Amino acid sequence: MKYPRLLLSVRLLLLCLPAVSVLAAAAVPPAHRPGCKPSCGGVDVPYPFGIGDQCAIHRGFTISCNLVNGTERPLSGPFEVTKISIDDAKAWMKMDISWQCYDDRVRKMNEERWRVNFTYTPFAFSSVDNKILVIGCKTLAYMYAVGCLSQCSGEQRNGSCSVGAGCCQADVPKDLKYFEPYFNPNYNYTTACGYIVVMEEKAFNYSTTYAYSSNFFDEYKGQVPVVMDWTITGESCEVAKTNHSSYACIADKSECVDTTNRGYRCKCLDGYRGNPYVEDGCTDIDECLENTMNPCTRSGGTCLNTQGNFTCLCPSGKQMISDMCMANQKSSFWVMPVVGASVGLVVLIVTITCAYLTQQRRKLQHIKQRYFQQHGGMLLFEEIKSQQGIAFKIFSEAELQEATDKFNEKRVLGHGGHGTVYKGLLKGNLEVAVKRCMSIDEQHKKEFGKEMLILSQVNHKNIVKLFGCCLEVEVPMLVYEFIPNGTLFQLIHGNHGKQISLATRVQIAHQSAEALSYLHSWASPPIIHGDVKSSNILIDCDYTAKVSDFGASILAPTDESQFVTLVQGTCGYLDPEYMQTCQLTDKSDVYSFGVVLLELLTRRKPFKLGGPEDEKSLALRFISVTKEDKLKEILDDQIKNDENMEVLEEVAELAKQCLEMSGANRPSMKEVSERLDRLRKVMQHPWAQQNPEEMESLLGESSMASSEVVYTGNLSIEKKAARSLESGR
Repeated sequence: MKYPRLLLSVRLLLLCLPAVSVLAAAAVPPAHRPGCKPSCGGVDVPYPFGIGDQCAIHRGFTISCNLVNGTERPLSGPFEVTKISIDDAKAWMKMDISWQCYDDRVRKMNEERWRVNFTYTPFAFSSVDNKILVIGCKTLAYMYAVGCLSQCSGEQRNGSCSVGAGCCQADVPKDLKYFEPYFNPNYNYTTACGYIVVMEEKAFNYSTTYAYSSNFFDEYKGQVPVVMDWTITGESCEVAKTNHSSYACIADKSECVDTTNRGYRCKCLDGYRGNPYVEDGCTDIDECLENTMNPCTRSGGTCLNTQGNFTCLCPSGKQMISDMCMANQKSSFWVMPVVGASVGLVVLIVTITCAYLTQQRRKLQHIKQRYFQQHGGMLLFEEIKSQQGIAFKIFSEAELQEATDKFNEKRVLGHGGHGTVYKGLLKGNLEVAVKRCMSIDEQHKKEFGKEMLILSQVNHKNIVKLFGCCLEVEVPMLVYEFIPNGTLFQLIHGNHGKQISLATRVQIAHQSAEALSYLHSWASPPIIHGDVKSSNILIDCDYTAKVSDFGASILAPTDESQFVTLVQGTCGYLDPEYMQTCQLTDKSDVYSFGVVLLELLTRRKPFKLGGPEDEKSLALRFISVTKEDKLKEILDDQIKNDENMEVLEEVAELAKQCLEMSGANRPSMKEVSERLDRLRKVMQHPWAQQNPEEMESLLGESSMASSEVVYTGNLSIEKKAARSLESGR
């Protein structure tokens, strides 16, 4: 593929003359010269900067105040200045984003790259505050030999730009004054955009949408904040002091500081603050008025401010001993023995306390190690270490305490039958859900590490990712990915009156069924969820369903002796066959999923304590009305209309089969998933309902001209096929 000739936009800064020709505008400049504006567009412009050539220390510090879209903006050359710091010798500016995007109309990559040159200016890119950022899928970009490759093959995380998934970063070289960005033409993602910028690290917060859209460019409006270090000239302090006419550190209490950017700047002496570039600009700090700097109150004395410092005065009859106001030895000869005895007592108490705390700390550590081993931590740790591809972490209790603000009640996301879930924030700004389980049986204690190893390898788009666990506590804690938009239960039963279309409900049902089918059929070994319910199905921002809480699941048993387990599940969802036999199987999940289908159809809760006896259980109520052919009585009014009735009847029929009393008569989750998938396709192509041949092709079933009716998951098609066969006979 031939690439178009690069479009190179150049912004060459010539903000000042070379250092050899830079002279101070005046030997002793005031803070703001007569007639000079002190600010522009709400941004303070302190000396040595100035608005206009005659107001700055030299041309390199000249700021122009121009109208941009009707608003005043301070500009240094072509760049807008948003902040100037004298104390830190930094300036914040906005600079353009370099980009490349694929143009569908001409089928080639377009790009715009901004070259920036600060060579003959007081400015250099701060290597401490900035990063070189590359954003995009399969985007390799660099400045000189510094850059990185951003890909979308890894797991992307909001706020994180260190793993190279959707975004990568590189350090800014020291003393960088010039850069020209490049995109490697052998690396580009032909359906989106790629970006490279030098940008203030604190101002950037990565979003996973940036790699697939123009959101990054749009959110920052084409310009990003950059931090610039500045120096007065490129001379050292020793050389600058010899040139009295241009030496900038003119304040009485100021000093010269050599910088890493091959130049010098000025600062006020310790104990003073202000502007060292202005005569009498450094003023004394009154430490006595600033409690954070005044230790006299602690010593029992009175603070007396002095130039650049302070002193503590003791009351009459006392003197300063070891930073404390103590009684005068001449007037109190007995003080020393008392003080000695007091100090000895304090030392003894401190020694005993330290010994006790050390013993308790060791005891706690021993308990944590015992819990860790008891839960199979060593096995899990060794397996994770030996299998490099496992993205699973064993967290310490301290990490999760910090992430959840010591399990603050304000962080609670929900309470369940197995424990409480808290929102946590790990280092790197990764949001997680931390589940504190209430109890664990002895069998699970022995198998916990093994089960975690298996559950950590569960990887499906409709299953909440298990990031890791904490084993050094009595009952292990689980760490999941955080899904922000709540549960299906909240979506259906919340008092918000929100419209939920039938298509959205069928989508949620299909995605949930796919997740359970994966656990039953594709996980190795198979996994039984054990607590399928609408509050364990989380909803993402685009109504994508994600099944959660499978950490409370059990591995599918390999022999009958392992079938017997304690009663688990939630009232209203429990499999009646499991209640009779205490045998939890994959068909138990199917029954519970059937109840979830009823919630989606009726928008009613699965169990209601009040009301008539026959209406307490949603499943029993549903079976009753279907026997009487009164399905419409319990359907949700939002979706109950003539256009939807065929689809609603099909979903109801599927729910009815899931709720069979005998597990053997229920379909598998794989069959449920396939039937819901076919139903979604029919809903996406409503024209097929009017054309049996098109419907047959869409559903992928064999020809209905055969000698028997093939079940398609669509009642209307079956009825038509049955009538066709009947008339053919």
